[in-house]
Amino acid sequence: MAEAIKVLLVDDHQVVRRGLRTFLEVQDDIEVVGEAADGAEGVARATELDPDVILMDVKMPGMDGVEALRRLRALGHPARVLIVTSFTEQRTVVPALRAGAAGYVYKDVDPDALAGAIRSVHAGHILLQPEVAGTLLSAEGAGPGHGRAGSLTDREREVLALIADGRSNREIARALVLSEKTVKTHVSNILMKLDLADRTQAALWAVRHGSAEGSVPE
Repeated sequence: MAEAIKVLLVDDHQVVRRGLRTFLEVQDDIEVVGEAADGAEGVARATELDPDVILMDVKMPGMDGVEALRRLRALGHPARVLIVTSFTEQRTVVPALRAGAAGYVYKDVDPDALAGAIRSVHAGHILLQPEVAGTLLSAEGAGPGHGRAGSLTDREREVLALIADGRSNREIARALVLSEKTVKTHVSNILMKLDLADRTQAALWAVRHGSAEGSVPE
């Protein structure tokens, strides 16, 4: 049996944390390893507990979720961060995704859907609700990506299209008959050539430029 997905809850409302814990603890493949009441504590707990997935609120006193995301990325922490919030405004959505969130769901999400979201981001997928993706793509200057698509090889274009389709490295490897190590190398090259920080930005870049349909501009 596979190891349980280790989850850290970061939210300033104890009732919310209690509700999330109560539900997630009945999931056989998910283990809540800790809680934090603000961003600073969340970063500290993440460093201590090494969770696989962090459920992060955005609006919190002191250090908010966006700054906590930036700190985690600066530290090189590998946890996938799933934003769980009631805020949907562009000024909240865009910074969270730019900071490296792997997904974004609302606090009124169906419990089973939340468990599925945790499994999905843990598997390497990017999870954005349609209206959130639209908000990010329509924002002025929606993220970096000033590199040249023409510098991508044909194989890198194929990998980018599959990233845009939400595929994990393992799924891309199977689809293209490559090793996961080779796929990781291609992903790193794509990020470097397009001046992107992570897979989320790569997926959004691909959607914006049409590569989700297999046509990356030269």
